[in-house]
Amino acid sequence: MSEVITRRDVEFANHGGVSLLGDLYRPARPGQYPTMIAIHGGGWQLPNRHIYNHWGPWLASRGYTVFSCTYRLSKPGTKTFPEAVQDVRAAVQYVRGNAAELGVDPERIGLMGDSAGGHLAALVGLAGEHPNFKDGNQGDRHGAVSTQVKAVVGAYGVYDLLQQWRQDLVRRARDSIVEKLLGVSAIDDKRPYFDASPYSYITARNNATAFLVVWGNEDDIVDCKSQSEAFLEALKQANHFARPVCVAGAPHFWMGDPIDEPESHTGFLAPRLLRFLQAKL
Repeated sequence: MSEVITRRDVEFANHGGVSLLGDLYRPARPGQYPTMIAIHGGGWQLPNRHIYNHWGPWLASRGYTVFSCTYRLSKPGTKTFPEAVQDVRAAVQYVRGNAAELGVDPERIGLMGDSAGGHLAALVGLAGEHPNFKDGNQGDRHGAVSTQVKAVVGAYGVYDLLQQWRQDLVRRARDSIVEKLLGVSAIDDKRPYFDASPYSYITARNNATAFLVVWGNEDDIVDCKSQSEAFLEALKQANHFARPVCVAGAPHFWMGDPIDEPESHTGFLAPRLLRFLQAKL
């Protein structure tokens, strides 16, 4: 494997007084490389940027730059939608706007995320330039830069927030993570649930982005049938290039596991993810 350069705690934006940081992994050899911006999960509440400590070097050693970013997190009594979306948009704009310095090919940028990060990756991948979100970063240095990406990899993501809210009523009745994100119950207002769902933005007019949709069939937090499988079906109906990876026996929240462990879920995903990137990024 080739050598990798790592830069940690890179500030890519400051929103609402919050310093937004990312970790950069890139091949040591000079050049402009295809790039994945990685968005961590954690119920939109936990600072889990370290989840990509294995994927960053692994992909960089194979010719990809990776920028693992954070975003403003949900806290009791506050909502973070669409703020978290604007933060991920800012990460794309930062990477594209500084492509020469970072060693990035600005025409070959993708997004990857797990769980809540899969939601944000898919939402920006499908709707980063939608009127609901496009003007939110105008004050940033690179706020006018396009957020369009070529590819999205989503692992056990949340793509239909109303469906997740319904599941939370059963699985975590006292801790609705979606309700915290949106700041309102679906009983009182369903519109934010529609606006915040990647599923809502799938159309045949906007189908240039390729998707790798990943899930485990033993996930007890995000239901794979109403989320990943329904999302994949809708993408195919709209003629997106969309491919599934169903990881047998996988629960929720495993993207941070070492990739080279025998029979690991990440090890199963790794060659399939690489093949997808080689074809579509």
